[in-house]
Amino acid sequence: MWYYEKRLEMPVRISKPDLRFTKALLTQLGGPDGELSASLRYLSQRYTMPTGKTKGLLTDIGTEELAHYEMICTMLYQLTKGASIRELKAAGLDTNYSVHGKACYPADSNGVPWTATYIQATGDPIADLNEDLAAEAKARAAYDRLILQTDDPDVKDALKFLREREIVHYQRFGEALVSIQDAILP
Repeated sequence: MWYYEKRLEMPVRISKPDLRFTKALLTQLGGPDGELSASLRYLSQRYTMPTGKTKGLLTDIGTEELAHYEMICTMLYQLTKGASIRELKAAGLDTNYSVHGKACYPADSNGVPWTATYIQATGDPIADLNEDLAAEAKARAAYDRLILQTDDPDVKDALKFLREREIVHYQRFGEALVSIQDAILP
């Protein structure tokens, strides 16, 4: 059970639209290394973790990734606010608009819809935690590249916050892997 506090983990206040960047940011919504994939990966893997501590860690981080999904949706909404159909088309977002309007639909920057094939849950805690480490490293790399694609300080602030959380998650998964290896390996 979760208690939902009706505020973003970090306030997002983007003051000017940027449709070109919107298309790039979509990868963190529904791409293979995006926030939805991370959340569902961790929330699925938690059930087969051998200790309460690692189950709790995957629950905590999986839930936080949902909060990051919410931040990405907020960013996308603010980046497209007031955009005309002509502007959306010029930015290559017309096909997305045709099907989803300005809704936050989980697809990557090429319009490929999110799929469960982006995640893995093997039931092997060592394999799953290694998967999680790789997922966090890839998400951090994606945020690094996204930060380089914008000059907007409001966008950069939100992206830097999300990037830092990926680093913390990576560290926590590394600690969990060592703990599990110590507990189950001879």
